[in-house]
Amino acid sequence: MLGWRRWAGGVVNAVLPQQCFACAAGCGGEVLCDDCRAELPGRQRARCPVCAIEQPLGLVCGACLSVPPPFEASRAVLDYAFPVDRMVQAFKYGHRLALSRLFVELMAAEPRPQADLVVPMPLHPGRLRSRGFNQAAELARPLALAWGIPLRLDGIVRDVDTHPQAELPWKARAGNVRGAFRVRGSVEGLRVVVVDDVMTTGETLAELARTLKAVGAASVENRIVARTPAPG
Repeated sequence: MLGWRRWAGGVVNAVLPQQCFACAAGCGGEVLCDDCRAELPGRQRARCPVCAIEQPLGLVCGACLSVPPPFEASRAVLDYAFPVDRMVQAFKYGHRLALSRLFVELMAAEPRPQADLVVPMPLHPGRLRSRGFNQAAELARPLALAWGIPLRLDGIVRDVDTHPQAELPWKARAGNVRGAFRVRGSVEGLRVVVVDDVMTTGETLAELARTLKAVGAASVENRIVARTPAPG
């Protein structure tokens, strides 16, 4: 059966070859051609181990030293810049679910988190109905399997349908997500990994970490596809 699927996949790629998402060159069955994949922004970039912002020596950044966030660690594999920004948007809003395979592959190649539970960043039920799927859950499922860590898809509830963070000034984003989450089931003493697609200011992830810590989580680590640069 597996051999037949490989043969069928080869026939499809030969008849309808995949175009590279970034440059439109032929790339077989892959999302990106080899050249564009090699040039993805942010690959192997040194980052703050707490908030994942670019940090030349890979040390904890000044912002995290002065005001430590409620999560212990964050790891992003890419920068939120072209073509990654377009890829994430196509994944989330254009239902290009095949893009998640590349994201998962890159995230799974990072060191395995030392954790007891994986949870995806939840969507409000209204937004989930309109979008049809939770992009963070599509990433969390295969990652939890690759890491060998239990997954809880319904462990976090998003009770407040917050205004999209990307449309707000940076200073308004913390208040926008305050009290947005609720934990279902016990996380007492557990090391939790939160999976999401993009980290901008980190306020949404910080609020979720505060919520998890308030009900007993021992630690919270974020695993992210892409990190936006700091303002300026």
